[in-house]
Amino acid sequence: MLALPPEPQPIFLKEQPMVILPRLKRLVGPLVTGLRAGFLQWTRPLTSSLPLQTLADLGRSKSELVAENALLRQQLIILRRQVKRPACTKTDRVLLVLLARMVRTWKQTLFIVQPETLLGFHRELFRLVWKHKSKASSHQPKVAAQTIALPQANGEG
Repeated sequence: MLALPPEPQPIFLKEQPMVILPRLKRLVGPLVTGLRAGFLQWTRPLTSSLPLQTLADLGRSKSELVAENALLRQQLIILRRQVKRPACTKTDRVLLVLLARMVRTWKQTLFIVQPETLLGFHRELFRLVWKHKSKASSHQPKVAAQTIALPQANGEG
């Protein structure tokens, strides 16, 4: 008796999607992990040797070096507070923002504060300054009272 070839089975049966997902995860997982590791390495700040950093500092102005030194000292002041987890006061935030503004390599100079946190401090300070600047200097309207009363007298207001 002749044996018939087996019938081709459909690729997707009702039970098979659950089998395919782990296989797909095994195939794509290492690719995603490699891309993530590459991205983290690409976005990490450059670290170089002390002699190279010293040579780079020779090209910087004295005022920028003094500002960087002040930024580092301010972070030390915050860390020396006798508390378990020191917090930045409003004065600390303003000083950190102003000093970071004067340092070209401010991201590499930050050790206790994340760059995103410092940018948040900057946004907060920016809002406060513009809120103060945009506040009306007096509470009297800039339009004369007669101009306001004119449409009301005509019955238009």
